[in-house]
Amino acid sequence: TMAAMAAALRGPGRRFRWRTQALAGGVRGAARGVAGQQDYDLLVIGGGSGGLACAKEAAQLGRKVAVVDYVEPSPQGTKWGLGGTCVNVGCIPKKLMHQAALLGGMIQDAHHYGWEVAQPIRHDWRKMAEAVQNHVKSLNWGHRVQLQDRKVKYFNIKASFINKHTVCGIAKSGKETLLSADHIVIATGGRPRYPTHIEGALEYGITSDDIFWLKESPGKTPRPGTQDVALECAGFLTGIGLDTTVMMRSIPLRGFDQQMSSLVMEHMESHGTQFLRGCIPTCIKKLPDGQLQVTWEDRTSGKKDTGIFDTVLWAIGRIPETRNLNLKEVGVNINPENQKIIVDAQDITSVPHIYAIGDVAEGRPELTPTAIMAGKLLAQRLFGQSSDLMDYNNVPTTVFTPLEYGCVGLSEEEAVAHHGQEHIEVYHAYYKPLEFTVAERDASQCYIKMVCLREPPQLVLGLHFLGPNAGEVTQGFALGIKCGASYAQVMRTVGIHPTCSEEVVKLRISKRSGLDPTVTGC
Repeated sequence: TMAAMAAALRGPGRRFRWRTQALAGGVRGAARGVAGQQDYDLLVIGGGSGGLACAKEAAQLGRKVAVVDYVEPSPQGTKWGLGGTCVNVGCIPKKLMHQAALLGGMIQDAHHYGWEVAQPIRHDWRKMAEAVQNHVKSLNWGHRVQLQDRKVKYFNIKASFINKHTVCGIAKSGKETLLSADHIVIATGGRPRYPTHIEGALEYGITSDDIFWLKESPGKTPRPGTQDVALECAGFLTGIGLDTTVMMRSIPLRGFDQQMSSLVMEHMESHGTQFLRGCIPTCIKKLPDGQLQVTWEDRTSGKKDTGIFDTVLWAIGRIPETRNLNLKEVGVNINPENQKIIVDAQDITSVPHIYAIGDVAEGRPELTPTAIMAGKLLAQRLFGQSSDLMDYNNVPTTVFTPLEYGCVGLSEEEAVAHHGQEHIEVYHAYYKPLEFTVAERDASQCYIKMVCLREPPQLVLGLHFLGPNAGEVTQGFALGIKCGASYAQVMRTVGIHPTCSEEVVKLRISKRSGLDPTVTGC
């Protein structure tokens, strides 16, 4: 009977081997419609970078795998395809739009190198957006093809647990599908946070979920927030010629080295981005002409001010996608403060066969490459007789602000906190990229800092690079630091001349010495 079937489904730890089929009345109540079920070795909830990597690796190891993924449209109605945040509304479109802004700067430089460039130079948002969006759509399709090639079953359904081995997924049409598996991986990531306590924030504001899918230019834009995505978006918007303001209530780039963060802001400010420091938006109203009136308050003085903008873009952090998974029902513990899933070093939750990876897991860096590697390693531990764990030490990353900031290892503040000021030696240099010379570009913020233990051979604890192509530079040095490089070894490394990255192996001036760290000559 249907009642007996429903009772069996809620039984503990049972594995099912039923094919998907139409059932009169439904399993979760006669009014809930049609339901069915399939059985898998691994079920992955979330089709982002980490989830897809885990699913594909498990399939390569010969297991029967399914992925469920569903994108709830943003409050402004933006939606996208398979691939998660990075592909659709994160790293990929962000880097492409960052490149668009860099090209504008290169065009300005071109006449110094003998190129005759017609003036004035104009940017077409619609053309850029169409090209970026078409590339993202091609990646969506590519992920679908990869899953099909590896015989991973893909379900475009919104899933939640009904017992410890079973989820119920609801399609856009309302049809229900039941899926069960021996192992379940939660890789649902997160979505941008809205300040719901601010009048008009939800109705009139957008987030990074929307900016990359706009068909028309966002125009004059304030960006409340101090996250890396806030500065990245503000940077490329300024770079393509838009009037952009960053409203900051606290320190920029929290979690990064603060000296480097200050230099990033100095560069952006000197190139046209406006900053309102210590300010909190309090209200957004839509005017009859469609523009937005933003009211904000200075935290120090309490004084209120207003401004008129075309678009308000929120970048105040992210919320993990855990609220609709019914985790409490099956005993998966979450951190009540941030709603992230608590996991151990093996990515296991409080339920032994349920795992969490990527941004949704507590204590993990919110970075695409760490989620991908964690997903692959988890699949190998489950199905490939491996015991390798993800190592989150010395993970490199880059903030794609107009002047890029790449880093790996500890910030100066973290190094001092861990080892004490007297045990730390910091080598640093202000340098000028060769390509800046002919173009007469200001290089005031091009800066490198290497944080080391003071005791010989001076183990490198952290490297911070602010300059062109910072990601490309940092990636190579990350290998050396991961392998335990010392300052002495870095100094014995021959540089490639003339490059910016060679300045790293020429760091000779320590902060302790008090000498001028400005590089002169070759």
